[in-house]
Amino acid sequence: MCGNMLFCCDWLINICRRKKELKARTVWLGCPEKCEEKYPRNAIKNQKYNFFTFIPGVLYEQFKFFLNLYFLVVSCSQFVPALKIGYLYTYWAPLGFVLAVTMVREAVDEFRRYQRDKEMNSQLYSKLTIRVADLTGHLIGMIFFLTNINMLFPQNQRIPSDMVFLRTSEKTGSCFIRTDQLDGETDWKLKVAVSCTQRLPALGDLFSISAYVYAQKPQLDIHSFEGTFTREDSDPTVHESLSIENTLWASTVVASGTVIGVVIYTGKETRSVMNTSNPKNKVGLLDLELNQLTKALFLALVALSIVMVTLQGFVGPWYRNLFRFLLLFSYIIPISLRVNLDMGKAAYGWMIMKDDNIPGTVVRTSTIPEELGRLVYLLTDKTGTLTQNEMIFKRLHLGTVSYGTDTMDEIQNHIVNSYSQSSAPKVRKTVSSRIHEAVKAIALCHNVTPVYESHAGVTGETEYAEVDQNFSDENRTYQASSPDEVALVQWTESVGLTLVNRDLTSMQLKSPGGQILTYYILQVFPFTSESKRMGIIVRDESTGEITFYMKGADVAMSTIVQYNDWLEEECGNMAREGLRTLVVAKKSLTEEQYQDFENRYNQAKLSIHDRALKVAAVVESLEREMELLCLTGVEDQLQADVRPTLEMLRNAGIKIWMLTGDKLETATCIAKSSHLVSRTQDIHIFRPVISRGEAHLELNAFRRKHDCALVISGDSLEVCLKYYEHEFVELACQCPAVVCCRCSPTQKAHIVKLLQHHTGKRTCAIGDGGNDVSMIQAADCGIGIEGKEGKQASLAADFSITQFKHIGRLLMVHGRNSYKRSAALGQFVMHRGLIISTMQAVFSSVFYFASIPLYQGFLMVGYATIYTMFPVFSLVLDQDVKPEMALLYPELYKDLTKGRSLSFKTFLIWVLISIYQGGILMYGALLLFESEFVHVVAISFTALILTELLMVALTIRTWHWLMVVAEFFSLGCYVASLAFLNEYFDVAFITTVTFLWKVSAITVVSCLPLYILKYLKRKFSPPSYSKLTS
Repeated sequence: MCGNMLFCCDWLINICRRKKELKARTVWLGCPEKCEEKYPRNAIKNQKYNFFTFIPGVLYEQFKFFLNLYFLVVSCSQFVPALKIGYLYTYWAPLGFVLAVTMVREAVDEFRRYQRDKEMNSQLYSKLTIRVADLTGHLIGMIFFLTNINMLFPQNQRIPSDMVFLRTSEKTGSCFIRTDQLDGETDWKLKVAVSCTQRLPALGDLFSISAYVYAQKPQLDIHSFEGTFTREDSDPTVHESLSIENTLWASTVVASGTVIGVVIYTGKETRSVMNTSNPKNKVGLLDLELNQLTKALFLALVALSIVMVTLQGFVGPWYRNLFRFLLLFSYIIPISLRVNLDMGKAAYGWMIMKDDNIPGTVVRTSTIPEELGRLVYLLTDKTGTLTQNEMIFKRLHLGTVSYGTDTMDEIQNHIVNSYSQSSAPKVRKTVSSRIHEAVKAIALCHNVTPVYESHAGVTGETEYAEVDQNFSDENRTYQASSPDEVALVQWTESVGLTLVNRDLTSMQLKSPGGQILTYYILQVFPFTSESKRMGIIVRDESTGEITFYMKGADVAMSTIVQYNDWLEEECGNMAREGLRTLVVAKKSLTEEQYQDFENRYNQAKLSIHDRALKVAAVVESLEREMELLCLTGVEDQLQADVRPTLEMLRNAGIKIWMLTGDKLETATCIAKSSHLVSRTQDIHIFRPVISRGEAHLELNAFRRKHDCALVISGDSLEVCLKYYEHEFVELACQCPAVVCCRCSPTQKAHIVKLLQHHTGKRTCAIGDGGNDVSMIQAADCGIGIEGKEGKQASLAADFSITQFKHIGRLLMVHGRNSYKRSAALGQFVMHRGLIISTMQAVFSSVFYFASIPLYQGFLMVGYATIYTMFPVFSLVLDQDVKPEMALLYPELYKDLTKGRSLSFKTFLIWVLISIYQGGILMYGALLLFESEFVHVVAISFTALILTELLMVALTIRTWHWLMVVAEFFSLGCYVASLAFLNEYFDVAFITTVTFLWKVSAITVVSCLPLYILKYLKRKFSPPSYSKLTS
């Protein structure tokens, strides 16, 4: 019977947990009622809780921590009469305060999330419909009308769901969208309307045709889509293949013209929502260390209670006495520890964001500022992080002749001559004709669109128009998905061949003489990370010639072009200069060759299964024996102050690894020019390996090298990690610098996890693009740079900076201060609890091990709050070294990584101080009290408050005016409150001279030896930083 019930319960749980299977779908245009399946609502929900789950959810998140659960049990025990040892509020007030602060913070965050969701979900869009009665349930199949920001709407109008692009107001049948919220890229992307619906005479005809879209099942990949568009009521039936260029994903913005699209995916099935992952909750090393110390304190608490019960002789209900002792000494574990540390972290975050020396810095994860002071490994991206991602054309190589920046005028002269001469056929190609061919190929083979600004907008804002027949040079800008391409087109403009217009079917170039040359675009093969090349087939309007142009990386192009003896060598030479190289080639096609290719290509594009493979195979049939035209070199300039920043980090003992997708030669060159590898260091280039044996030999060769930087490619790294993971990581960690080139985003994250696993040291990842997000989220501390590649990395990071050079101050100054301050604050809060527990232990042992509290009610609450809170918290303003000194001597950072500011050794010293001071305060008060017990409380409590204030003063290394205010304010509060504490103190006694001298004597005995010890330590064993500041 029980077995059946368990089976039923498991079955029910599985039913509840089961995720809905994602399916491909057929979407009829304008007919949502034809959808047989139920699809998700198109609403965004980022909230963690709802009205009913908020309080249980927040309480669970709090009490899963040992510290808070312990205090909940202690507080609840006070409802049991036999265990009650004081007023309820002495336990519930601190716990209630902690929970109230947490709940308010969570409620504010939750309300903000709700407001953001509500704002997004209540945006209005124009829906096309011909029905009077409207179906509100289904969105799939609905047709929406969207416009760019300059025409009707004052704000950016984001696309509400994933759609297929049916129609646009642009004559070209295409429009631009911005995808910054989806992939982090700031460049505009060109999208193409379905030609069948674009050709319809009127907008209303969308409802008069019988057509449907077949869409693949929802998936993660934002860069691919496979589907077909079918119109049934035409003869013959129209079939059109749909790809990524026909889609409008949710969260992108229409940048030009008006757009009409049909909804295919909604809500949780949209690409943007599917790609939203919750990053892991990062916990700082200092928090883990303090958690260990808290557990040690708990063991001490249990041991002390057992000792007291043992000395009592286990008389009576000893287990009840044991629990009462556990409650009496519960202040050993301070509840205020988490509150103080969380407030401290918030203060450090505020200080970082307010630092004028690093403007624009944002702290997105406020829980780990101390991590900035404990880093051993820094993993950095190259493009856009160390370099500016600003491309400048530097070199053109034709095989026999090379042109640099100083000889560009020669190219200009050749171009002018070639267009001014009559085009008589030449038997042998001259240098001039070869230059002309190369420049024309660069001017045609790209995905760049010229955009013209016109200031005649209706709203008075700037408008963008794709076509402006003036083609004036002043207001032309180029839009492309790659800065390399823009640099190439800007260079062809500078030598006389200007791209003036481009649409889906043609592009126009302007010759030096002002003549407009038109080329019809027959096919475009976009660049992908797999193919590493892009191609275009164009037909010259004047001659009718069909030419296939292609450009790409040398590794991809070397097998495609005809045999030559210079390409590989020159690519290496340019890479050594730090230039990004592209190989440009062409192939002339006859009409028959092209028609044959087009038929096969269209057939491959319509296939539903393995479409990408079939299309690639057809294109590869063209990529044979192409004529090599030229090699181009583009420079990516270094970011400001990269060299001194990397040198500072290296001197601080931080090991820097550069992980890049770029080729080996360019990466090596940037490593040298940025001083990632110092001038005196050797570089060991790890040879390409594909088998276990080769990896073994190469690792042995590398083992014999000493103090040299390592350069390795992603493929070789994969082989080494497969067979010799431990050995490779051990060798690589000994290198002063490591460069990994041709790295994929997942490989970058894998390297971070490897270092964490094998070394146990703290890692930091810094990057600026969407491809760095996985590495940033995997690292203990992720830093994002707001760069040309968009904001995706900076939004996913724990800290966001505007320039790479700011990382020096962030680590050396703020990292140091955050760690040192939190270490001092955490230990002092523990000391505050230990000293009062020691006094309680002495008091109980003197009075026959009675489990009676020494201080009750408001005295206990006041001690942890108003009497000592402000001076203790003012430790977050302390600093041991001035910021200028920390930046001048980065070697000081090495000490922090050893974790000496908070360790079992320093903790033990604080425990001994607490035992000494607690003992002196209690025994001193017992020796000096005369007749009444009330005098013991008055003398010992006053001496305790004074001791704590003096100990804060002893701990402080650099005084701040707020620290002085906090000390005197707390002392003033205590003195003022004495008038109201007649329940605990004899007011007549505390105004006498006797009281004052007894308190002063005890306080001096408890604090003076520590002041003397501190003076002697600084005199004979000063810390490293004191030698610099003296």
